[in-house]
Amino acid sequence: MRALLRPRSGWIDCMAGPGRSMLYSLLSFAIILSLLEMYREKLASSELLTIFGGFISSLLFLLLITFIGNYQESSGTRTGWGAVVLAEIVALIAAATVHRVCITTCILFSAGLLYEVNKLSGMMLSKNEPKGKRY
Repeated sequence: MRALLRPRSGWIDCMAGPGRSMLYSLLSFAIILSLLEMYREKLASSELLTIFGGFISSLLFLLLITFIGNYQESSGTRTGWGAVVLAEIVALIAAATVHRVCITTCILFSAGLLYEVNKLSGMMLSKNEPKGKRY
């Protein structure tokens, strides 16, 4: 009982593990995909909403790559760029159901999100690296 009341040290302890993060990203993917399909006529009705549909599709890319990455971490396998390509193809298929312009904006937004996730990952890895071992 006493261990449950003890405060956690640092924000890293409060982060979700790979299993929980995998579940949350899959559930979020399913919810956003179903909402995207429900409102596809509305998203295709104007230029601004079409661009927004591409952004929503790029969020599907981000959630799917999170799911695949956590699955690979749990199972101990790595595919490298294969996970990125698979997630992008699925996001582009979802974007294609809304409008042709959504495909282009999904590619652009996904490239930006991938760049930011890579940058954030590099920052987190450099924080966790021991200070004495720099090559």
